[in-house]
Amino acid sequence: MEPTIGEHLARIRRQSTLTQEQLADRAGVSVETVRKLEQGERTSARMSTLKSLAGALGVPTTALMGNAAQAVDRREPDAAPIGLVGVRRALTPVAGLDGQPVAATTAAEPPTVNRVRRSVLAANTIYHANDYAAAITLVPSLLADARALVDATDGDAQLAAYALASQAHQLVGRLLIQLRQVDLAHVAITQALDHARRSGDQVVGAAAVAPMCWLLLRQARFAEAEALAVRTAEQVEPRLSAASPAELASWGFLLMKAASAAVRDARHDDARDMLDLAAAGAHRLGGRPNPNADVMGNDFSTEGVHLMRVEAAVIAGQPDQALALAQEVHRSPQVTPSSRQRHRLDVAWSHVELGQYADATGVLLELRDRAPAWLRQQRYAREIVRSIADGRRRAMSSELAELAALVGCTP
Repeated sequence: MEPTIGEHLARIRRQSTLTQEQLADRAGVSVETVRKLEQGERTSARMSTLKSLAGALGVPTTALMGNAAQAVDRREPDAAPIGLVGVRRALTPVAGLDGQPVAATTAAEPPTVNRVRRSVLAANTIYHANDYAAAITLVPSLLADARALVDATDGDAQLAAYALASQAHQLVGRLLIQLRQVDLAHVAITQALDHARRSGDQVVGAAAVAPMCWLLLRQARFAEAEALAVRTAEQVEPRLSAASPAELASWGFLLMKAASAAVRDARHDDARDMLDLAAAGAHRLGGRPNPNADVMGNDFSTEGVHLMRVEAAVIAGQPDQALALAQEVHRSPQVTPSSRQRHRLDVAWSHVELGQYADATGVLLELRDRAPAWLRQQRYAREIVRSIADGRRRAMSSELAELAALVGCTP
């Protein structure tokens, strides 16, 4: 793994024979900044700070730039510009007038379909484990291998390569949405859609549309999200009696995205109708697993539809109904950790709405123990913590204070 900014800084400072205090004085920064970077307490810094440190050491600023993925995962201030530079470079390569890339990269070994497929699966496993720092670190090589595979193949083999490239970009898009890097996520998902079109695989294409709908929902573009999901669902709609698990899952998942948009647009009856239709598809799917679930984030199942009904009740302002529905949830292996964690936030919010602050805090503590990296990125969690703090009549407990610090909330 690439060294961190602090590791680069410590190595170059020692080579220069400067102490931390001398470097801080020369650079015009606090010695605490130098110390925290070198000790790994901070893994990012403002570009102006890096420039000052580099100038004091007599090296280019780029000599200090290293792996700041952990900073993005921790939501450290000013982390994104540096921490995501490798992702940006992979998604938006720069070319000159001659069309040649400025920073050409050469793979250590020629990519193969099996190697890229394994890489996509591994990256998705890391993503679903909420290890965003590791996922950020893997993204540049994953995208480079996927693109190199497309360039190295032709015919049917290239169609398969395009499908894998789409899946790789879908993963990156979902990761960036979690990290609230909306514009960069749009770039990744747009490229995923382009690769899917070139693959000619409708299942892959439908899977690429799903994170675009999610992104539109994050931007409050409800009508566009619903229209995109409904139109794509109509294009890929299978015959229920003969559909494969992958086809059923692709179609049903889009109906869930459309329902999510409709309920946010205050059209609750339309959302319910879509979920009823999705439930029929999930019933037909039964216990058959979607073979592409791990690489497409598509966890369509009976439980998944039911979790969406809970979410719809929350958005409709019906916390009692949401909690009642939550009691009927039956766990299935198809549902991803992110979906189940998001559902638990709906449960916590419902408790808050009913003034059940201890129950809401208990749900958040459960999520803190199970998925702290995921919870840290959730604005929804910050809203819940703030609402609990505002609603309680006594001083904030130590547990609630810890939750507030984790999610970056200042009640």
